[in-house]
Amino acid sequence: MEFLQQVINGLQLGSIYALIALGYTMVYGIVKLINFAHGDVYMVGAYIGYFAAQGIGKSFFPALILSMLGCAALGVIIDKLAYKPLRMAPRIAALTTAIGISLFLENFTRWLKFIGPNPRPFPALFETKVYELGGLQISNIQILVLAVSVILMIALQYLCLLYTSDAADE
Repeated sequence: MEFLQQVINGLQLGSIYALIALGYTMVYGIVKLINFAHGDVYMVGAYIGYFAAQGIGKSFFPALILSMLGCAALGVIIDKLAYKPLRMAPRIAALTTAIGISLFLENFTRWLKFIGPNPRPFPALFETKVYELGGLQISNIQILVLAVSVILMIALQYLCLLYTSDAADE
């Protein structure tokens, strides 16, 4: 049973890693850039979600929407200010810029007094329920993470197929 429990835990964590890897792959596939700031944009999104959840009153969907909008806006700003001017430059220039943006985001958030370098627990945005199945424990959060990850991976695969079939038609 211990082994199966660890498989369930690993599937949950692995599905999150898979989504992050898909993000890296999509960015590289579209703009041919290894975006070292990718994880840092996730970090900013987590902080936006954290403060939105604290300010709104631990409401999941508004915090999620604000976090997504904040990450999208940050991505557009980074692209316009840092990456777009380097589209025709040698790859090393864009790569160095990506590392610089990553370091900037990490250190800027550490410098901000209302964020700081100390870890903080993300607020529980909905009640956790644990289900027992023959000695295995699986929570509603694990089910949600796995389900959303699979749905997003299928949707991204479908979008990629649409994009490549449209490109092949031209």
